[in-house]
Amino acid sequence: MTATPSKTSWRLSPWFLLSGLVLGLDQWTKQWIIDNFEYGRYQAVFPHFNLTRLHNEGAAFSFLADAGGWQKTFFIVLGFAVSAVITIWIMRLEKGRNKLLGAGLALILGGALGNVIDRLLYGHVIDFLDFYYGTFHWPAFNVADSCIFLGAVAVILDSFVNKPAA
Repeated sequence: MTATPSKTSWRLSPWFLLSGLVLGLDQWTKQWIIDNFEYGRYQAVFPHFNLTRLHNEGAAFSFLADAGGWQKTFFIVLGFAVSAVITIWIMRLEKGRNKLLGAGLALILGGALGNVIDRLLYGHVIDFLDFYYGTFHWPAFNVADSCIFLGAVAVILDSFVNKPAA
C-alpha cells in the first residue's frame, strides 16, 4: 500500500500555514510599496537602508531581465513547477520530524508563489529593500526573495544536521 497524504496534512500543516503567512506578508508589503512609492523613488529609513520601488523582469540579481520577454513565461512556469514539487515534498514529511526541512521548504514555497503572483499581475516582480554602503547598492529585493534565501539555507543546514546513518 502506498503512503498518501492525509486530509489533516493539508488542513493543519504548520508548513502550509507558514507558507501562507510568507505569501500574505510578501503581497501586503508589495502592495504598500505600490500604493506609496512611484517607480524609482526611494526613502531613506536608516543609514545604509532605503525603501524604494523597482521592477525586476528577471530572476535574482536581475538575471535575464533584458532577455526580450520570454523569461516572464519561463519564470512563471518554473515558479509553479517548483511550488508543486515543494508542496508534494512537504506533504510527504513525517509529522513532527524534519522541522528544519519543513520550515525551509515552507519559506521557499511562500516566496516562490509571491514572486509568481507578481509576474502574473504586473509582468515583473516588485523589489523594494535597498541596502547600500557608500555608492555600492546591493540589488534590491523583497520579502519573497528573503524567504527563498532563508529557506534554501534551512534546507542546506538540514542536509548536514539530519544526515542518514551511513
